[in-house]
Amino acid sequence: MSNERSTVADVSSSAGETGDHQPGREDLARWWAGRPANYYVATPNLRSVLALRAGEDRTAAMEPRLHDFGRTMAEVVDPVVETLERHRELPAHVPFDGIGRRVEQVEFHPAYRHAGEAVWASGLLGVNRGGDGAFEQAALFYLLSHAGEGGHSCPAVCTAGLARAIEHRGSPELKSAYLPGIFDEEYDRCLRGSQFLTEVQGGSDVGSNAARAIPEQAESGMWRITGEKWFCSVADADLFAVTARPDGAAPGTRGLGCFLVPRTLDGTAPNGFRIRRLKDKFGTRCLASAEIDFEGALGWPIGAVEDGFHVAVEELLNTSRWLNAVGSTGLMRRAYLESSTFAQHRLAFGRSIGSFAAVRDQLAVMKVEEHAALASTLALTGLLDRVDHDRATPAEAASYRFLVNANKYITSITATDVVHRGIEVLGGNGTIEDFSPLPRLYRDAMVYESWEGTHNVLCAQVHRDCTRLGLLDHLFSWVRGDLAMAGETGDGHAVEVALQALEPRLRRSLADADHAAIHFRGQLDRLTRVVQATCLLTEAANAGDRRTGAGTEKGAVASLFVRRHLMPGYDTQDDATWPALVDTALGGDLG
Repeated sequence: MSNERSTVADVSSSAGETGDHQPGREDLARWWAGRPANYYVATPNLRSVLALRAGEDRTAAMEPRLHDFGRTMAEVVDPVVETLERHRELPAHVPFDGIGRRVEQVEFHPAYRHAGEAVWASGLLGVNRGGDGAFEQAALFYLLSHAGEGGHSCPAVCTAGLARAIEHRGSPELKSAYLPGIFDEEYDRCLRGSQFLTEVQGGSDVGSNAARAIPEQAESGMWRITGEKWFCSVADADLFAVTARPDGAAPGTRGLGCFLVPRTLDGTAPNGFRIRRLKDKFGTRCLASAEIDFEGALGWPIGAVEDGFHVAVEELLNTSRWLNAVGSTGLMRRAYLESSTFAQHRLAFGRSIGSFAAVRDQLAVMKVEEHAALASTLALTGLLDRVDHDRATPAEAASYRFLVNANKYITSITATDVVHRGIEVLGGNGTIEDFSPLPRLYRDAMVYESWEGTHNVLCAQVHRDCTRLGLLDHLFSWVRGDLAMAGETGDGHAVEVALQALEPRLRRSLADADHAAIHFRGQLDRLTRVVQATCLLTEAANAGDRRTGAGTEKGAVASLFVRRHLMPGYDTQDDATWPALVDTALGGDLG
């Protein structure tokens, strides 16, 4: 499918026919024509951080797949998403077929399937089979997110979470029946997953869920699920992971089971469910989200029934929160690519807007925040990789437990801010839906903020985990270990000072729930920034000789981040080095 964008020659020819000379439009045409042909090639920092966190050998092994998918994203997936959004070709609910049989299908434009074929053919799901490819899965998802959610990011994440749940908790029968389909790279054969946890009366209060589970008398091991689910993304999925409470089970989250419910048992008729309606969402509009009623749907427990809430959180939600952060980071990178290249081509007052200090400052903040998000998210991926292979130290396991929630929180709010900054760089053009992907990315970023837990819910979860599991001491140990590896620097000292100042405040919040209710979110924000700064400093220290371009650029990125977030009372107007740091951090991005 063509991306339908005009070339410079097209615009010049058109201008010649009308007798108009429009250099501004020709500049914009050059900007469009110069967009990356391969998003992996356009993002060398991804490879650099992968090499640090995964190792050079593993990075080299995954690079051909990443290179291919980076090109596929630019040539196939992104143009499809752009076209679907521009023409409002959104999912439609088809409750009955042409002769009145209930089918409960979701209908998409044919181009949606075209993009799906490319996404699944990348191996995004299969690369992490058995927990061996967390880095590669994260890198592929980062590239996929350059198109925003695009209708396929959420299905990929939900399927990845379901795969982990079945691999880790499922019976041998569930594994043999469904894992081959889940990992199949053929779009028309594969089984896509979803997770339906939320109910209208509870929202994030999953313990108030009222959906019921009753053992099926005619079939040992099967259950019948009845109740309403309020927010069901991937309503077109083949397999649903559903929480429900067995009759007589304990109240709250302790009494919930987690069940695998196939869409159909015979290949045609819906398995005891009815789609009430599709959601008309602000963002992620190519994704089918629905309200669904279950009426005696047949399913199997994933793991022990009494462990249902742990299955839902540790396998489904934690996978989604990890990959949500990856996706938010990919959104940021695309926003930076669009706005930084625009700034090179857009002229005002006789020069490119990228030469103006205010614009350069804005772009440097965008780049720094995306680099910080990638730094913490691939560090989290490394922790997950070690947990998956039973190699994690207690400090690493605890840091994973902390960061999977805290990192999702900080990257999602940062993504919205970064895309908003990109829209500002484009000026009025930034608000036009078919001028750039930034309005779509902004809408998607807003949805990512609430995906798998609002900010307050995630902060409360981190507080509970720190109080109940004693995560802080382990996290401090992990952070200080990385700071030591980064070497003695002024920025490293500033991070240590920030951590020392935070520690007593955090401990007070863990001991005083009323104090935490007011102050812990702000403390968590700063603590997560400490983690990100530490990861950036580690990258800078490993970027080679500090005198080289790579080392200098990453060092400037880390310095800007530390100054913005962790130095008390810091003001750029008091820092004579700020403009030079901005220039160094931008490197050659503005030509």
